[in-house]
Amino acid sequence: MTADLLRQRAQALRLHGLIAHWSDVVDAPWIAPLLQWEEDEHMRRSLERRLKGAQLGRFKGIDQFDWSWPARCDRGALEAILTLDFIQEAANVILIGPNGVGKTMLAKNIAHHALI
Repeated sequence: MTADLLRQRAQALRLHGLIAHWSDVVDAPWIAPLLQWEEDEHMRRSLERRLKGAQLGRFKGIDQFDWSWPARCDRGALEAILTLDFIQEAANVILIGPNGVGKTMLAKNIAHHALI
């Protein structure tokens, strides 16, 4: 990886102390792993912050959804919704059904996919 790209990554992470001493450390073998660690931790904490702010609470993942109940459930449509293509189209998604069929669980899964 080039030194310029590494420096750009350090600037994006706002590692001002490292940037101020860049000429001293530019050839150090630990720079690339350090930047990767920082980027990974930044992404992890960002996701954690978004999930906490969304206040989704605990819910079953879509992999635990019982597709045999309710009897009339359009699995293809729900899986298409989970691709989040409707967001780019600025379309709305409306989940309709009686109590206890999983509307809230599906809505939380959609929100979770959007956050990730």
